[in-house]
Amino acid sequence: MLPAVHPRLIDRIVRTLRSLLLGWVVVLTGCAVIPIQNGMERDAVIARMGVPTRVVALASGTRLQYSGQPANQETWMVDLDPQGRVVQMRQVLQALEFARIEVGTWTRADVLREFGPPASIDRVASWPHDILTYRWRGGEDMLYWVYLDDQQRVQRTEQGVEYHEDHMM
Repeated sequence: MLPAVHPRLIDRIVRTLRSLLLGWVVVLTGCAVIPIQNGMERDAVIARMGVPTRVVALASGTRLQYSGQPANQETWMVDLDPQGRVVQMRQVLQALEFARIEVGTWTRADVLREFGPPASIDRVASWPHDILTYRWRGGEDMLYWVYLDDQQRVQRTEQGVEYHEDHMM
């Protein structure tokens, strides 16, 4: 009999494998982004980029989220109009996008809609609630933390350098 495996562990493994697969697609195709153009149909986007990490309903249509978390430092959002055609595509894990987060106003749902699933959900002794952690590239490897309260509202955000073991010696 196989030992029981926690569902969160399975989810993390699947997300990691999906991220690695997306990274290999980028490497093998030799380009940073698989070309997606405004007006393209949803099926054409999925044919080029694969199944999205998440599909999110928007007031103006639908968003296809392609998250590279936790292994990658990019998350791409492809916004579709009500007819299923691309209106914009953007990489959201960057300083200007994070600056849009409104402390005290945004909720967990807002953060997940705008940035996709985080690399990890953490807790520390000095903060009693969830901290959403995003890996991103801002000139160097970075982390962006979104601190939630017990009502799932953003109470604080911070960024910092992601130190790697090989750089600490």
